[in-house]
Amino acid sequence: MFSRERNFNEWHLCGFGDAPAFLFDTLESTHSLMKARASAGEIVPGTLIVADTQTAGRGRHERTWASPAGKNLYFNILIPLEGIPLASAPQITQVASLTFAEVFRDLQESSNAQGLGNASIGKVSVKWPNDILCGKHKFCGILAELVYIKRTVIPAKAGISTNIPPAPAISMGVGINVNSDPADYAHLGRAVTTLRDICGQSVNREKLLQSLIASLERAIGQFRAFGISPWVAAWRKMDQFIGARGTVVVNNRCTDENRDSGTGAIKKTGRIIDMNADGSLLFECDDGTMETVYSADLEI
Repeated sequence: MFSRERNFNEWHLCGFGDAPAFLFDTLESTHSLMKARASAGEIVPGTLIVADTQTAGRGRHERTWASPAGKNLYFNILIPLEGIPLASAPQITQVASLTFAEVFRDLQESSNAQGLGNASIGKVSVKWPNDILCGKHKFCGILAELVYIKRTVIPAKAGISTNIPPAPAISMGVGINVNSDPADYAHLGRAVTTLRDICGQSVNREKLLQSLIASLERAIGQFRAFGISPWVAAWRKMDQFIGARGTVVVNNRCTDENRDSGTGAIKKTGRIIDMNADGSLLFECDDGTMETVYSADLEI
């Protein structure tokens, strides 16, 4: 994983089930391209799109995702939903974040064993619902959206065509700060780190992405069979924030421009109690009320 990597255009990748991977030197956004191609029926479930740099990378709530060239990973995977109820689809981002975090933890532990890791930065963990941090520094973000893949019309007898309903899927966009420098993100005004900083050495992005996609494909299969419960247990084991104070930002429409002012948001401070069996957050507000939070940002 720490070997010298090949040129980006020489990478060997595939999506789920050997679906194709498309590599682009530059894109506005892997997420936007995946959504457009899926709705046009130009790609199959499992497709992977990877960019070496993005000119308009975005995270949740339209926040900027800085995308320097030749350093990090920016990709989208089109996850089929066969066998997964639509109501459970949002949990896939939690499955992905915990699956990826295990891969990153293995890298961190390997580097620490070599005496190269940055011991002062803390451990890799997942901040509910799906931000991957080291200590309190974010280095991996996940953005997921339900899309519908247009399918081919089947000609029928007597000149009558049959329309096949579009197939639902999750377009999951992932940005990982791999070999960039924390100074690349100073302008964002929030705590950010990179895998190179965590591990004390550069990471082969091609091999890392191969490992992430293979691990995620296995995890989605397990999710179909067992639901979210194995990942709730994994989160509890990994989490560093249970019992800590935090702020839940509810109905969040915050962007980079207004996140500090709180415009368009309801903020509630309190204490993190646990993750519930369905993946929601159990949060105790400062006024003593207990809240079950299904969708929000959690600030630590």
